[in-house]
Amino acid sequence: MSLSIQNLLGLHPTAEAIASYLSSLASGDVAEPEVKSYSDAVYFNYYALGLSLLFAPKNGYKPSTGLAKSALRNQDLVLEGIDLYNTPANPQAKAKSGRKAELAFLTFPGTPLSLDLSESTTDKDGKGDSRASQLTVNTDTTGKDFVACLGEPTRKGGGAGPSSGSIGIWCEWTRDGLMVEFGGDEAKGPQAWERGKDAGWRVLSIASPS
Repeated sequence: MSLSIQNLLGLHPTAEAIASYLSSLASGDVAEPEVKSYSDAVYFNYYALGLSLLFAPKNGYKPSTGLAKSALRNQDLVLEGIDLYNTPANPQAKAKSGRKAELAFLTFPGTPLSLDLSESTTDKDGKGDSRASQLTVNTDTTGKDFVACLGEPTRKGGGAGPSSGSIGIWCEWTRDGLMVEFGGDEAKGPQAWERGKDAGWRVLSIASPS
């Protein structure tokens, strides 16, 4: 795709670039999203595309809860976050998922997905961290693949407790505006961080770098 998904950040819901990107994913007409509005956020959920768009209100706008898409003040909403879903195809894997709401989303069809990364930085000693300028994400990209490209995460969590009830491990790279939640048995339980290198991603969140 010629348009990077990261370039959609900061646009209004009615922007032609967003419509074009969605149409390219669907190879045609795009079904209307499920809209969930709150005073501080409005979500457009495209379940068939494995995609959720988070619009943040600006200019003092505070949307009411439960607004229809037609009732939104689009000029006062800007795209602040994008969630991409990688839903397990195996029914047994779906049954084990601890987050049933995610299973409403199909797998994002826009892979392989290339994401631009921030420039390399140097530490106080002048040593640089050599890293790629782009990250390529496929449906089978694992925790090891993310760390190999992005380096150690800025923040991470999850994975504690019994595997049947724990939250899957997650990692965040703030300077790239990326957060990844991992799924499968490898991402849960007391040894999740030892096994997490082999865990596949379930949700990839994209925001502006901080």
